[in-house]
Amino acid sequence: MINFGISTGIQKELERRGKVKKSKSVNVRKLTVIGVLGAISIVLGMTPLGFIPVGPTKATVMHIPVIIGAILEGPVVGALVGLIFGLFSIYQAITAPTPVSPFFLNPLVSVLPRILIGITSYYSYRLFNKIGNKKTIWIMDIIWSAIIVYLAHGLYLNIVNYTTVWEILINIILIALTGIMIYMTTKKFKGKSIDVLVSAVIGTLTNTVLVLSMIYLIYGEQFVESLGQDTQFVGRVIAGIGVANGIPETIIAAIVVSSVVSAVKRK
Repeated sequence: MINFGISTGIQKELERRGKVKKSKSVNVRKLTVIGVLGAISIVLGMTPLGFIPVGPTKATVMHIPVIIGAILEGPVVGALVGLIFGLFSIYQAITAPTPVSPFFLNPLVSVLPRILIGITSYYSYRLFNKIGNKKTIWIMDIIWSAIIVYLAHGLYLNIVNYTTVWEILINIILIALTGIMIYMTTKKFKGKSIDVLVSAVIGTLTNTVLVLSMIYLIYGEQFVESLGQDTQFVGRVIAGIGVANGIPETIIAAIVVSSVVSAVKRK
């Protein structure tokens, strides 16, 4: 009985040490992922690779590492990579100022939305993973179709109230890109797990919508004036930037995140 008790005690101690060792290993891995993805986000911000010129502003892909970190390692990792992204935005606003840089000195604009990217990406991934492919594809098709209707209406107004060819061209390009996403959702990802794709879409919209919402609520007219636009149409101008930036950002994020996460999970 004594020997049995000693053996049991030794076994429990070994199990405890194994758990501690495993926990340390997990923590080291997560810290490594945070460092690597945070560095990638910074590199994207310091090079043309991180930006897509769209009208008076630039759409960004700097949020993509945040989404990848959240899906692969959880909301804490995603939020911390988002924190790095947000703090670097402030650094950029100080060291390489543009007409809109002063607005990004405010952490409510530049940091908070980026932290929330990691949280919304992770929990949307978990939610749609439980819902299943069929319902998820149905939901996504409704969302993309609604976007096309909105863009088509905008195209009609641009043609009727003609101002510049650029505005009409942007709407046509965005409609085409949205059509590509409908194809990808219903054909390319049919029969496959698309929870990652949906997470990428929601994470991207978290960034675009929250950043622009904060700017609208806090600065509004000042922001629109810095772009040289009519301050009588603050909401319309900011919403237009959201659509013009958000759709290409969403499509690129969906493609890149889906590819990277799938490749990592296969290993």
